[in-house]
Amino acid sequence: MNLEISIIVPDRIFLRDNAHTIILPTLTGQMGVLTNHIPLLTGLDTGLILVRKSVSSDWIGVVVTGGFALVNDNKITILVNEAELGSEINAEEAEMAFLAAKSALENASDEKRKIEINSQFKKARARLVCFNSIV
Repeated sequence: MNLEISIIVPDRIFLRDNAHTIILPTLTGQMGVLTNHIPLLTGLDTGLILVRKSVSSDWIGVVVTGGFALVNDNKITILVNEAELGSEINAEEAEMAFLAAKSALENASDEKRKIEINSQFKKARARLVCFNSIV
């Protein structure tokens, strides 16, 4: 038995597939889901969703920015603001965005600016980690 996964962005269904395992970036840390998981609704942080189609397959990375995940009856419905497949990430662009966001965060002078830049930093870090983990 597999998990049915649906990742939905505001304007479309981004990904619909079956998987053996999924790891979600929740607001309190990473959480793995296997078949027959208890029903659950959790908030998602900006980060990396990892999907494994079978025990022996490679991980598929999806960078997401905020949202929610509902787990029920071996179905996982994920609603997010943005999603990007790791296989579509340009390495040089991801590294440049990460370094720029890191520098901006280190040089931010007030708390409001730090909060704004922190979300950019999380997304840039997730894109870089995703690219590096799937290569």
